Amino acid sequence: MGSAKEIINTLLVDVFNHILRIEEQTLKDNGVNLSMTEVHVLEAIKNTEVPTMGEVAKKLRVTLGTLTTSINILVRKKMVFRYSDEIDRRKVYLKLTPEAENILIIHEKFHDDMISSVFNDLNIDDDEVLMKSLENIMLYFKEKY
Repeated sequence: MGSAKEIINTLLVDVFNHILRIEEQTLKDNGVNLSMTEVHVLEAIKNTEVPTMGEVAKKLRVTLGTLTTSINILVRKKMVFRYSDEIDRRKVYLKLTPEAENILIIHEKFHDDMISSVFNDLNIDDDEVLMKSLENIMLYFKEKY
């Protein structure tokens, strides 16, 4: 058995990888032909108050060039509309298509079902220690990265 740090590292990585794999499979089973990266870009567009290329790139913590590559694919897949500001042509806005909105509903349902299932199957409804620990991990990553 390894040290506590090694065990926690393995657990975090395993949980993360399992969630991503199940998430991808759930989307495929629902006929969604997008990578998880593309779904996360859609999610970032939806959750950005004024979804310009710059703001969405900032939210995702990627360069404008990286986001442009993803957006080009999503425009081609008819998931995103891209349009320029009437006054300042340099400002490019992003808008989700109805199909993208539907994919995000499927994605959100997956997360809801996953959390419900975890809480039901593991009887951790009242586990304050787990909740606090997960919150601390999340806050740590938010501050660091």
